[in-house]
Amino acid sequence: MELDKGADQPSPIEFRLDPTSGVPTYLQLVQQVEQALRMGWLAEGDQLPRVREVVAGLAINPNTVLKAYRELEHRGLAVGRRGQGTFVRGLPAGVVPLRERAALRRGLLDWMRSARTAGLDEGGMVAVFEDALRDLREGRDGVVA
Repeated sequence: MELDKGADQPSPIEFRLDPTSGVPTYLQLVQQVEQALRMGWLAEGDQLPRVREVVAGLAINPNTVLKAYRELEHRGLAVGRRGQGTFVRGLPAGVVPLRERAALRRGLLDWMRSARTAGLDEGGMVAVFEDALRDLREGRDGVVA
């Protein structure tokens, strides 16, 4: 399988850090790559930012970036090529094709508008969503008596 899209092309992803999240820096990078893959912002063969670019842009230790890229390789999502960089190799589980994802997003936006009309703010919406997700994960119907 050939993944080379050219080692000199800029990466379509730019990392950002949230120092207040409590999530280790390397995991924030991993999560951002996974999110970009799920949303279709990154595709198989795309190059991730070079370590030195991430280090310069975020003012973090190179070992942190290397740890994130190793984790992505361990998960089967990336492959490193000596002297060229790190490239997307696969997609995480649960990636839905663009058409289906767009339809789901529209439905979610409709729900969010209804929730806002009902008086929920962003925090309230997140709470309801997380509660429903927990019910789904645990196999409960989520009906409150």
